[in-house]
Amino acid sequence: QSATIPLFMNNKDVAAEAVTGSGKTLAFVIPILEILLRREEKLKKMQVGAIIITPTRELAIQIDEVLSHFTKHFPRFSQILLIGGRNPMEDVEKFKEHGGNIIVATPGRLEDLFRRKADGLDLASCVKSLDVLVLDEADRLLDMGFEASLNTILDFLPKQRRTGLFSATQTQEVENLVRAGLRNPVRISVKEKGVAASNTQKTPTRLENYYMICKADEKFNQLVHFLRQHKQEKHLVFFSTCACVEYYGKALESLIKQVKIMSIHGKMKHKRNKIFTEFRKLPGGILVCTDVMARGIDIPEVNWVLQYDPPSSASAFVHRCGRTARIGNVGSALVFLLPMEESYVNFLSINQKCPMQEMKPQANVLDLLPKLKSMALADRAVFEKGMKAFVSYVQAYAKHECNLIFRIKDLDFASLAKGFALLKMPKMPELRGKCFPDFTPVTVNTDSISFKDKNREKQRQKQLEQQRKEREENGGKKKFIKNKAWSKQKAKREKKKKITAKRKREEGSDIEDEDMEELLNDTRLLKRLKKGKISEEEFEKRLTGSQRLKVETVAD
Repeated sequence: QSATIPLFMNNKDVAAEAVTGSGKTLAFVIPILEILLRREEKLKKMQVGAIIITPTRELAIQIDEVLSHFTKHFPRFSQILLIGGRNPMEDVEKFKEHGGNIIVATPGRLEDLFRRKADGLDLASCVKSLDVLVLDEADRLLDMGFEASLNTILDFLPKQRRTGLFSATQTQEVENLVRAGLRNPVRISVKEKGVAASNTQKTPTRLENYYMICKADEKFNQLVHFLRQHKQEKHLVFFSTCACVEYYGKALESLIKQVKIMSIHGKMKHKRNKIFTEFRKLPGGILVCTDVMARGIDIPEVNWVLQYDPPSSASAFVHRCGRTARIGNVGSALVFLLPMEESYVNFLSINQKCPMQEMKPQANVLDLLPKLKSMALADRAVFEKGMKAFVSYVQAYAKHECNLIFRIKDLDFASLAKGFALLKMPKMPELRGKCFPDFTPVTVNTDSISFKDKNREKQRQKQLEQQRKEREENGGKKKFIKNKAWSKQKAKREKKKKITAKRKREEGSDIEDEDMEELLNDTRLLKRLKKGKISEEEFEKRLTGSQRLKVETVAD
C-alpha cells in the first residue's frame, strides 16, 4: 500500500505484483476514492468515475464489501455491483434508479450492460467521465478467456484515465496488457521484509508448504484421516474439476461427522454467493472447491489449504496456497502427489520460488473406499457422480500445463479407479483398448442400481420401458446407437452451440420466419432433384428468381 498509493494518486499508471494476502485491495480502493474526491466537478448520479474489474463473482462481492466500508462515509458516491448469476434487467433498473459512480464488475456482465442501449441504459456515455480503471487479478482475467470481453469494454472507455493492474503473479499476457492503455506504467514488485532482493518467493514467508507422496488408491483415505484429526479448524480442499467437487463433497459429508462441509464450483449458478458468504462467517469447517476460490478470496482464519489434485498451472498453485497465511498470519498448505509426480516439487521451487517440506503418509489409516462403494451401490446418483468425476479428472490431467511431469501415459488407471471407488470402468476414448488386471469390477449389474430420489427413479424406469418397447419392435434387436463416451458428447454439444451462434451472428436477423420456411422447401426440391425424383425442367419451372438465388446459396 505504501508503495502503490502515492504513485497511483500522482497520476501514474501502475502494474503491481505482491505476494498473496498483502493488502492489494486497499492499494486501489483508497486512491480511487481520493481521486474522485479531488475532482473539480462533482460526479452526477449517472456518471461513472471508477471501474474495478475482477475475474470471479466471489472476489467482486468481497471488493464491493471493502469499498462500502469507505463509501458509507461519502454518501455523494453511489456504488454498484455487476456480476453474473442474476437477471441483467435487474442490474439495468438498479443502475437507472441509483446510478453507479463506482462500478465493481465481472467482465461478462459489464460487457453485457454496454450492449443494453435498447433497454434504456446508455452505459457508453455514462463512462465518458471515467477517471480510474482497475484490473484485479489481471493475469487470471486473461487466462479465463475474458480477453475478448476486456477488449470490448476498453473500446468504450476514455483513453485519458488512470489504470492499475494488480496480481500476485504477473504473466507474459499481463506484460502484453500494457496496451490496455497503460501510459508509461510504473512497475511495482513488493517483497516481504527481510527477504533478500535476489529471492523472488511468491508465497508468504509465514506459510508452511508441505507435500505428501501417496498412491492414487490411498489418497482419499489420507485426506479423510487428516480432516478428522483437524476437526476444529477451517480448511479449503481444492479439486481439479466441478464433477470431482460434486462427488467428493458428498463423500466427505457422509464420512466426516460434526463438521460443516460445503461445496462450491463454477457451474453452480445461483447458490455460489450464498455458500461463499456463509462459509466466511463460520469459525470452522471444510469448503470443497475448484480454482473458482483460488484468487483474491479472503476467508478469515483458514488454517489449512489442501490440494487433493495439483492445479493445472504453477501460478494457480501459488494462488491456492495464498488463501491462508494472509496479512502476517500463520497458515499451512498441503498438496497430495502421486509417486510419478514427485519432480513437481523441484519444478515449483525453481519456477515459483516456492520451498516445500515432505509430510509422510499416516500409517494404519482406515480404508473408507468400501464404504464409498456401498454408497454408490445404494444410490445411482452417487454411482453416476463417481463416473463423471473420474472422466473429468482424466480429461483435466491430459490438459495439464506441465505435461512433462503430469503424463497421462504414465497414469495408473486401475489404481485411480480404486481411489474413486468406481464399481466399473467408464467407457471413454482414453481407456480404449486397455486392460486393467488390477481392477476388479463389481459383479452387480450396474443398470439395476436405482436412484434414492423416487422421481428420478420413476423417470429412469420410464426410459428403460421405452427402450424395451423399441427392442421388441426391432425383433429383439437393440436399435443400434453408437455409444459415445460422455466426454465426447459434451465436446460435440459445445461445438454445435458455437457453430449455431456463429451462423446466427453472420446471418444477423435478416431472414424472416416465412422466408426460412420457403428456403427449407426449396432445399427439399434440391434434394429431390439430386435423387432423380424430379427432372431438371420441372425443377426450373418450380423456381422463381429469388428462390433460385436462395437455392444456389444453400447449394454452396
